[in-house]
Amino acid sequence: MMSKIFSLVQRFTLLYLLTVTFASVEESTSLLKWKATFKNQNNSLFASWTPIICLNGRVNTLNITNSSVIGTLYAFPFSSLPFLEYFELSLNNFSGIIPPEIGNLTNLVYLDLSMNQISGTIPEEIGHLRFLTYLRLNDNFLNGSIPASLGNLNNLTILHLHDNHLSGPIPEEICYLRFLTDLWLYNNSLNGSIPASLGNLNNLSVLFLNDNHFSGPIPKEIGYLRSLTDLRLYCNSLNGSIPSSLGNLNNLTSLHLHDNHLSGPIPEEICYLRFLTDLWLYNNSLNGSIPASLGNLNNLSVLFLDENHFSGPIPKEIGYLRSLTDLWLSSNSLNGSIPSSLGNLRNLYVLHLNDNHFSGPIPKEIGYLRSLTELRLYNNSLSGSIPSSMGNLNNLAILYLYDNHLSGPIPASLGNLRNLQFLSLNDNNLIEEIPLAICNLTSLAILYLSRNNLKGNILKCLGNISSLQYVMMSNNNLSAELHPSICNLTSLQILDLGRNNLKGAIPQCFGNMSGHLEVLDMQHNNLFGTLPATFRTGTLRSFNLHGNKLKGKIPQSLVNCREMQVLDLGVNHLNDTFPMWLGTLPKLRVLSLRSNKLHGPIRTLRSENIFNELQMLDISSNAFTENLPMSLFQHLKAMRTVDQTMNAPSDEGNRYYQDSVAVVTKGLELEVVRILFLYTTVDLSNNKFEGYIPSIMGDLIALRMLNLSHNGLQGHIPPSLGRLSSVESLDLSGNHLVGEIPAQFASLISLAVLNLSYNHLEGCIPQGNQFHTFENNSYVGNAGLRGFPLSKVCGSDDNVSESEKTDTGSELHQESNSEFLNDFWKAALMGYGSGLCIGLSIIYIMLSTGKPIWLPRIIVELEHKIMMGRRKKQRKQRSYRRSK
Repeated sequence: MMSKIFSLVQRFTLLYLLTVTFASVEESTSLLKWKATFKNQNNSLFASWTPIICLNGRVNTLNITNSSVIGTLYAFPFSSLPFLEYFELSLNNFSGIIPPEIGNLTNLVYLDLSMNQISGTIPEEIGHLRFLTYLRLNDNFLNGSIPASLGNLNNLTILHLHDNHLSGPIPEEICYLRFLTDLWLYNNSLNGSIPASLGNLNNLSVLFLNDNHFSGPIPKEIGYLRSLTDLRLYCNSLNGSIPSSLGNLNNLTSLHLHDNHLSGPIPEEICYLRFLTDLWLYNNSLNGSIPASLGNLNNLSVLFLDENHFSGPIPKEIGYLRSLTDLWLSSNSLNGSIPSSLGNLRNLYVLHLNDNHFSGPIPKEIGYLRSLTELRLYNNSLSGSIPSSMGNLNNLAILYLYDNHLSGPIPASLGNLRNLQFLSLNDNNLIEEIPLAICNLTSLAILYLSRNNLKGNILKCLGNISSLQYVMMSNNNLSAELHPSICNLTSLQILDLGRNNLKGAIPQCFGNMSGHLEVLDMQHNNLFGTLPATFRTGTLRSFNLHGNKLKGKIPQSLVNCREMQVLDLGVNHLNDTFPMWLGTLPKLRVLSLRSNKLHGPIRTLRSENIFNELQMLDISSNAFTENLPMSLFQHLKAMRTVDQTMNAPSDEGNRYYQDSVAVVTKGLELEVVRILFLYTTVDLSNNKFEGYIPSIMGDLIALRMLNLSHNGLQGHIPPSLGRLSSVESLDLSGNHLVGEIPAQFASLISLAVLNLSYNHLEGCIPQGNQFHTFENNSYVGNAGLRGFPLSKVCGSDDNVSESEKTDTGSELHQESNSEFLNDFWKAALMGYGSGLCIGLSIIYIMLSTGKPIWLPRIIVELEHKIMMGRRKKQRKQRSYRRSK
């Protein structure tokens, strides 16, 4: 009997197991079909069935997180898995859309499709998953709006849709999710206003709406979310004031409202948030004073109030925030002195007070902040000396004190800052010798001391700081010689020692530095000798030795510097011919060789690719001879096209160094700095060029300044120069130019300075546009010119051809005003015959009783008679030469 009962139980057990096995096999078969669609079939996924958990023989959990699967959801068996509760596919390479059939998984509790490449919209059918508590679709490529149907997910606690391309407003239905604790919608393209009904989500602890396009005010109802610990609304277009109701968020630890358009003061109620650790309000339009009651936030570790319009002093109570690690108050309108109480912030790592109006001395108590790694006080009105206590800041990596009124010496104690990487003390009134202790800063990458009154011989020990990348000490009183040890700085990118009193020769090893150096600027010193002869291939883009006493030739090894953009060797004693081989440098934009002893004709190379990028050419005040180099002008491609974008290259944005070059324009010598690469000039003045001005120069339409003055140029001014629509300064003075001023010049609407003086020009001065702004000095020394602004006016025959004027002009003038002219000549002759006094008396009587308005006509007539006489004499001379 017992054996029969046991056999019966075995049969029922086997039947049950077979039923369960059959159901599991059906589901697993459908999953295997889905797996067959994966593109990486060698994946061991499903081999051991570890991703699948069954409950009562049915698939309950599918977890293939971070399994490197490449596939889609198109073939997923949504209808075959009715008991699936946990569906986790995150951190894979699933693409395509989320099929609407996902709504068939009606028992789903947990859905995580995050960190894939899923695209398309969020299907409305997800709203059918009434048991869902956890929904993560973040970090995909989802677009479209957030479906209102998500408001049906009454049990939802976690909703993560961030890092997608979702747009449109937050649907009101989201605000029905009363159990929601985490709402992460950041980094999308959501817009519209933040719904006030979000204040109904009483259980919400985290609200991340940052990095979207939300506008309008922050609703005061956000202050109802008493469970909120982290609120992030930054990087939107929110405006209005910060609602005082946020002071009700007693559990808040992080408040991030930065990068919006918020205005008004910081509400006092914010200072009630005793658990607050992070307060980020930077880059808004907040104003008023900084509340002293912020000193009550004992747990505050980060306070970012920079880039606003705060005014007034820093309240001393900020010094009570003993937990503070980051204090950023830069780029405001704060004033007064820096409170010494900041010395109490012993945990402070970063202190940014730059770009304000602080005055007075730097308090010595700053030296107590031993944890400090960054100290930025630049661009204020701080005065007094640099406190020696700063030498105690052993962890300091960045010290920026530039653009102040600091005076006195650099304290030698700064040499103790062995972790210092960036030291900027430029643009102050610092004096005396640079302490050699600075050379102990072996971690230093940037040393910026320019525009002070410093002196000393620090150059001899700079070679000890192998980490140096930028050295800027221009505009000081350094008078030492260049030390060869500087050549050991193989990490150096910028060396700017310009405008000092450096003397001696340039060490030859400086040429080898072109392999790693980007900028070598030693302009306006007293360096002599020859240039280094061994420049090598590398990164040198700017080489400026303008205003020294260098002699010899220009080394041909410069042709190895293929990155060269700026080469300024002007105002030296170099003695050479024109270095046409420099034209092979493919990026050269600025070439200044002015005021040297360069000589001879300019011969071009046969290559088509020379000086193609050149935008500034200055070879003035040399001894170049023969004709202007027409073939050179044919190659200046960058001068033949106007850059409509007017964008400078990226290296113009270097905040540590700006290329500069001196140009003579509009009658003045100017130092062009920030617009260097946008300023197109040709200056060939003060040489011995002869011949005609090539008409091809009219093709250089990007020119803003053209100076051909003080040469031996002859012939007519080519009308093609009238095409230089961007030219602002045109100087052709001091030559032998003849003929009329081209009428095309009247179209040069950008022309601010015109100098045609001391030539042999004649005829009428063009009128209109800029020509009414030029004065007599633009035309002095051209006896044949007439018209405004000269006293010699043009008659009605100014549009008649030159030959017609010669034949008929005199007769027309004689017919008009003949009676008065005859009387005038009689009076003049009487004066000549009777003596000067009698003649002048007669003229006076005539002017008193006659019509003085005819006097200009008399002057014009006299001029015309003189000019006609000269022309007749010239024609007779030419006829005589031809007959011979």
